[in-house]
Amino acid sequence: MSETTSVDRSERQGGKAAKILYRPVGIVSSIVGGIVAGQVFKQVYKRVAPGHPDDVPGPLQSEYRLREIVLASLLQGAIFAVVKALIDRGGARAFESFVGEWPGD
Repeated sequence: MSETTSVDRSERQGGKAAKILYRPVGIVSSIVGGIVAGQVFKQVYKRVAPGHPDDVPGPLQSEYRLREIVLASLLQGAIFAVVKALIDRGGARAFESFVGEWPGD
């Protein structure tokens, strides 16, 4: 019975160590993900809104209607979420292949 307890503890500690070791990787991947998502959004917006190829509407720009601002924000949020999920998952898989432990859960 005590063997099982010691194995469970070492597995939990290994998981905690993996999470701690993964933090810098997660931070860097989040920064890279934000940059990539921003570039992807700009390219997608150029194709979706051909009338405004260089200017993405912001909430404080009076020349755009609220509808345009909300739709651009919705598109931007969706792209950021997908890119973040892809980069986070890829970083976790790379970390697992390098270290041998999954950084999540």
